[in-house]
Amino acid sequence: MLYFFMVIKVAKAKTIFVCNECGYESAKWMGKCPACNSWNSFFEQKVEKSVNSKTGKTKINEPKELKSYEGKEHFRISTGFAEVDRVLGGGLVKGSLILLGGEPGIGKSTLILQICDKIQGEGKVLYVSGEESAEQIKFRADRLKINNDDIMFLGETDIDVVNEAIVKLNPKLVIIDSVQTMYSEELTAAAGSVSQVREITSQIMRICKSQEITTIIIGHVTKEGNIAGPRVLEHMVDTVLYLEGERYYQYRILRGVKNRFGSTNEIGMFEMKQEGMCEILNPSDILISETNNNPAGACIVATIEGTRPILVEFQALTTQSVFGIPKRTANGMDYNRLALLIAVLEKKAGLMLGGQDVYLNIVGGIRINEPAIDLGVVSAVASSYKNIPIPKEVVVMGEVGLTGEIRRINMIEKRLKEAEKLGFKTCIIPESNKKGLKDNYKLDIIGVKDIKEAMKKIGL
Repeated sequence: MLYFFMVIKVAKAKTIFVCNECGYESAKWMGKCPACNSWNSFFEQKVEKSVNSKTGKTKINEPKELKSYEGKEHFRISTGFAEVDRVLGGGLVKGSLILLGGEPGIGKSTLILQICDKIQGEGKVLYVSGEESAEQIKFRADRLKINNDDIMFLGETDIDVVNEAIVKLNPKLVIIDSVQTMYSEELTAAAGSVSQVREITSQIMRICKSQEITTIIIGHVTKEGNIAGPRVLEHMVDTVLYLEGERYYQYRILRGVKNRFGSTNEIGMFEMKQEGMCEILNPSDILISETNNNPAGACIVATIEGTRPILVEFQALTTQSVFGIPKRTANGMDYNRLALLIAVLEKKAGLMLGGQDVYLNIVGGIRINEPAIDLGVVSAVASSYKNIPIPKEVVVMGEVGLTGEIRRINMIEKRLKEAEKLGFKTCIIPESNKKGLKDNYKLDIIGVKDIKEAMKKIGL
């Protein structure tokens, strides 16, 4: 008796390897890119072609005139948090893809779960978790007093199963927690690798756009603070948000670094409590010390985060250096910027800081990179060095140049109005900004040209 066996070969999806730095393509993995000489930069990528089922040929999308397309207004859903809506530009845009990154334990899942509760009545919400079980999510929901019957949970890491659930349920909002735990069987790489993260995001984006479902992807960050995965991941999504803050501080900052539907670099401030994330509508109140006395080394500075003016307190401490090389420590600002400003103080203001250890801290754990804080930094350091306190009703702002000049800053009106609202009496600002002021303020506004004049006006 003869037996015949038919062997059916299943065509495997073709994959190539692409350099994450320069885009060089190769049929196999290589340790070093021959184009840009980067090491370990190749990741696996699936090759897809759109084929016409009738002719078997690849479809060609014909170009059309731009004016033939109709623009439509973006429909938004409020998240229930005014601070989140501010960062997003007014709320969640229908069909948008949002990437939320942050360090472990910073509160990403807590904030997202609260948003799921606050949009109650808008439709079904699908919460997909590859990290936590349903019991863990339920325990957190009970602690946060979540009471939304429309929240559906799916504990799954296979993207094909997740896609089927999305199509079947057709929710208004999908949460993927987190993208590094998801995997596609079409790729041989492990979950969380560069190729898997890119492929997962690509598949989620196609369903999100075709079904007009708002999707929030939670991503881990690297030790440098960037979202893990290829840099192209941030280019694929519509909005990129970072949840920042020191783990040992209760304050959190939600920062928008990319937004196709609103302004970028907006921030929202929260306080982490037992009942979850609580909004801080007036950040200036919590970032200013509540002590009645005014110690030397403390200075109030007006800064801008996005379009929001915030008053923060800078604290500086200078002590005689025990070792041969003086130490400089900056908490909340760039270390190199602090070293530069100390050099300007030595050269242009005559302060002998070469043998002094200098420590600078921004109250509240907030981090600021704006140049307009320069005058506040040099004022706080000079105040500590001379042991002369700066009057508590004084606010300073201005960028310091290498020659000691005080340079013009932007959004001066918003800074002055914030200082006036909080009851401050005197503002030290650049002279070039003072010349352009039009509105009348209940403030004593003093314009300065260089740091020597600024020190004199402040009383240092």
